Order: sequence, then C-alpha cells, then structure tokens
Amino acid sequence: MRTLRNRYAAPLSSAVVAGLLLAGCTDPTTTPSGDDEGAAATSSGATEVVVATGGEPDSFNPVLGYARWGDGKIVEGLVRLGADLEPEPVLAQELPEVSANGLTYTVTLRDGVTFHDGQELTAQDVVATYEAALDPENGSPVAADLTALESVEAVDERTVRFTLAHPQSAFVTTTTLGILPAGQVDATSPEDVVGTGPYQVDGYRAGERLALTANPDYWGEQPEVTRATFLFVDDDAARAARLASGEVDAALLPAQALGRFEDDGAYDVVRRDTADFRALVMPEEGEVTGDPAIRAALHQGLDRQALVDGALAGAGRPAYGPIPPEAPEYSDVVEVEVDPGAAQQGLEEAGWVEGADGVREKDGQRAAFTLMYPAGDTLRQNVALDVQAQAAELGIEVEPEGLSWEAIEPRMASDALVYGSGNPYNADLSTYPLFHSSRAFQGFDNPGGYDSAEMDAALEAGRAAQEESERVEAYATVQEQLAQDLPWVFLAYVEHDYVIESDTWEGYDVPLVEPHEHGLQGGPWWNLPSWTIAGG
Repeated sequence: MRTLRNRYAAPLSSAVVAGLLLAGCTDPTTTPSGDDEGAAATSSGATEVVVATGGEPDSFNPVLGYARWGDGKIVEGLVRLGADLEPEPVLAQELPEVSANGLTYTVTLRDGVTFHDGQELTAQDVVATYEAALDPENGSPVAADLTALESVEAVDERTVRFTLAHPQSAFVTTTTLGILPAGQVDATSPEDVVGTGPYQVDGYRAGERLALTANPDYWGEQPEVTRATFLFVDDDAARAARLASGEVDAALLPAQALGRFEDDGAYDVVRRDTADFRALVMPEEGEVTGDPAIRAALHQGLDRQALVDGALAGAGRPAYGPIPPEAPEYSDVVEVEVDPGAAQQGLEEAGWVEGADGVREKDGQRAAFTLMYPAGDTLRQNVALDVQAQAAELGIEVEPEGLSWEAIEPRMASDALVYGSGNPYNADLSTYPLFHSSRAFQGFDNPGGYDSAEMDAALEAGRAAQEESERVEAYATVQEQLAQDLPWVFLAYVEHDYVIESDTWEGYDVPLVEPHEHGLQGGPWWNLPSWTIAGG
C-alpha cells in the first residue's frame, strides 16, 4: 500500500479566479442495483477503469454548472486549470490577449477541433455557450462568475472577443466554461451533451452510471485509458464494499473507511488536501440563528480541532472562513481562540439564561434550532452531531435533521444548514456567490440570504481589483465583515480520500489541492486522459 499525499504542494495563485461549484450540493441519488443488464463490472484490462463516486451531478450541461473548471472529460473550455492552479490553453490556441485597460479579452481558437458529432468548433459556438450562461431564464450558477461580462462576440470564425463592463481580476479563469455547439446549448442528459473532449458518452443510466469511451477523432493525444465507467453510489459503505469485492477499481471514500485498504498492497490510498470547507449557515430570519450572541457563542465556543479529530476522523483541518490560509488574500481576523467559558459569558450578558433543562432562554425563546444536512451524507451528519454535542455544553440545543435537497432548499431562509463549498484558486468566486446580496437564494448561492451593503461593496472592489495589493485590501475588508456579522460559522476544511487499485496505472499522483467538487471530475481521475499503463 502507498499513501499518496500532497501537503499544500500546489502554491495558491493570486492570478487565478475560481468559484463555487455545487457538485457537493447535488441531489442524493439511488445506488445501482448491480443486477440489471449492462451493469458495470470491474475492468477487464488496464485500458479500462471502473470508478465508484458519490452522487450524480444535477446536470451534465456546462452552462448549468457541470465541469466548471475544465475537467469534464466530455466538454472542454477555452482554458483549463493545471495542477499548479494556473490556466492553460485548451480550445484556445493560446491564453487570451488582454487589452491595456483590462476590459477586452481576445481569444483565437485552435484549428482542427470538432465536436463528438463531427461539427467543427467555431467562434459562434463559444458565443452561444456564454450567452446561454448569461441568460437569466437558464438560472445558470455560472452567471455569478460573469457579472463583469458585458458582451461576447465572434470577430470571425476563429476569433472571440469578450468585453467587460469593468475589470475583473483573472477573468481568464472564467473561460474554463465547457463549450457546446451553438444549436445544442440546452442539452441536459449526458447522452445529449456534445463536447470536444477526449471522451464521449457511451452509455448512461440516470442515478446509476455513466460510461465514457475515448473519442477517436480527438484533436489532442489519444488517452491510454480507452473506457471509463463511473458508478453513482451514494452510500459510503456500499462504495467500500464494491471496491473490496473487486467490482470497481477505484472509489471515493470517507477517512473512516480507509482502514481495510491501508495495509493491503493491492491498493493505493490517495489523500488530497483541499479548500473544501464545511460551515453552519445561520439565517438572519431565524429567531435563534439570527441572534448575534448565538452566532458569536458558536464561533468562539466550538472546538474545531476536536470536530476534525472526531467527526472527520482526523481527515481535515480547522477552518475560520471561506478563503484558505495559504491564499495571499487570507486574513487572520476571522480566527478565534476556543473558549467555551467566554462563549457562555457572552450568552449570559446578552440575556440568554440557562433554563431548568440546561437549555438557555431569552424572553421566552429557547436557544434551540434545527440544523439541516443532506440525508445520506455521512460526513455532514457527523458534523451535525458533533455540533449538537458541543453546543449543548454552551446551553444551545441543536436538532440535526437529514433531508433531501428538495426539502432543504425552501427552508434555507429560516433553518440552519451544514453547507459545503470552497476552492483553492482565488478569493473572488469563493466569496462573491456566497455573500453578495444579489446571489441570495440563487440556487444554492448565499443560502442564508445574507444582506450587507458593506459586504457587497467589498466584494465588488475585490472582483474589480487588478493589483494584488488592492485585492488583498478588499478581501481583508470582506473577512472583517464576516468576523463582525458571522452569517456563517466555519468549522473545517475536509480532506478528500480515495482508494485505487495499485500497480495498474500511473500518472494520477499529482500535487493537486482540490476544490469542493470531487466526484465525477475530481479525485485521481481528475487527469484521466493523462494516465498511462503501469510498466507500459
């Protein structure tokens, strides 16, 4: 057994923007039955791989958020982000040419690129894809990334011009958006999504599996792994069982499930550091969650390291905000020393007095609230239970409730939620969609409905800043505002853990710091087209 690990190996670039991916906020899906015709089995050779991931993405259309950072295998963007987090040209011949005033980005398309159905890639396809993302009727989460984009136009068949209303730091990273044919931007099923990527869809069963085969007409180098089957297995234990039985070659697993594989030479354990945080969204409309003293008590009274050691089985690190400590924009103003005694004193001073049953009360209101989490997500359930136990010591009653995302969404304005998001790329889109008032309840953006004019101004200044010093100053203000208002209580960054059959493939051990999303796109198969056959 080898444990592959990169301890913050990739430097965080202040020149790269990324954003919120809600793959971790997809609806839970059913587990494959495994006994129907065409069910995936373990690979028959080194050129094939079968992977068990978590839930299925809500959509396979990049306009609706799929493979937002150019790692979709089916679709490709003008650029992608490498393991070092820097943009690299893909469908673009080279990185965009930027005007002196930072308002115009000109892209020349690569020659000889065709979609899976044989259509030639043109500038009109790029324009149609971006216009679809900007169309309010589509409700695209990508729209939060493109607030500065005023227009996109085809200069000629191979040249695209993006014009911004105001500068946006590292706008180039938004050009990771996967490009679709102009007439097919509304596709949803993966069988209908036509891309230019190294793999094309060869079979799909909703809630169960997606099969990909190498695209024989791919413009780039042909991958050595010619077939990949991804099983959508929502249950952690079921994924571990399928891996142990040999039904799959690789799987996403929680840290608690690694023990049976760590001492087995047939497997490699791959551990990835992340900027994937878990936090408590505390809606202002909630009678208890909206109380500043309750928020402050949880912020100061919850022992984050104890939560990491317990709920996460040590696979993580404490978090105090959405911007990871390695980022140049990080400010320690969000940090706090754990002090349950001071937290309790603050509650007392705010009028929250301990009742006969140990739960505090104020003006007849019990210090009690529901904490929602997605049913079937063992990690978030563990987090909710740990918060429940620690909060009880402060005199706050927390009632965890596992629900479907359909049930969670209409209650986000009033009930607390264990939320996950985060990226290691840049502070802009790891904060703007979460805390700008214009994004309140836009899908799963700003789920608590946080509304602060001061925060909006700071986020807009950070988005427009071209100089690093200006950007750092703006995000210092963002973090000061978060520390003051505490709309969310940040808890931990979650390590991502995977197990893969050893001595079969090479090339998946890369120094990658992962964002929140890590199912179909992330993990060792992030760079699947670059894998090589071991010993080949």
